Amino acid sequence: MAVKSAGNGPKAYKPVSMSSKEYQAFAKAREPARSVWSNCLRAFLAGGIICTIGQGVTQFFITVFHMSSKDAGNPTVAVMILISVILTSLGIYDKIAQWAGAGSAVPVTGFANSMSSAAIEHRSEGLVLGVGANMFKLAGSVIVLGVVAAFVVGIIYWIFGIGAWHDTTG
Repeated sequence: MAVKSAGNGPKAYKPVSMSSKEYQAFAKAREPARSVWSNCLRAFLAGGIICTIGQGVTQFFITVFHMSSKDAGNPTVAVMILISVILTSLGIYDKIAQWAGAGSAVPVTGFANSMSSAAIEHRSEGLVLGVGANMFKLAGSVIVLGVVAAFVVGIIYWIFGIGAWHDTTG
């Protein structure tokens, strides 16, 4: 923040330092009011609509391709990722996210949006240093957490023998 100083012409400004507490009070006074209930309702509706679309895609694969619900899971995820990437590239997903807030962060579509938006934003910097390096800045932590969590759960399953394959034919 800067204020006008007395010298060096009418447009002379000098920087003003604020303490952390002063800045927090300054920012809080200018922060727009948020309706928690309205945000929760919009997040609930948007997340519910995204999940309903996902369920519709699953039902499509079950009905049209005669898949089991377990087998329909993988192509459903692929279609939801594709829809999210297409909507992101057209600039529609960002508008949905602006309205829906956390409701648009449904894991599959939110993750695909974060990856594709970073790739789109940094494509002018080249494939390796632009797209490749920047699209994993946000998503990298999610991938690492997922791999570490899967490893820990796998070790727990192995130690306790949970889910072990047993030969039931003999």
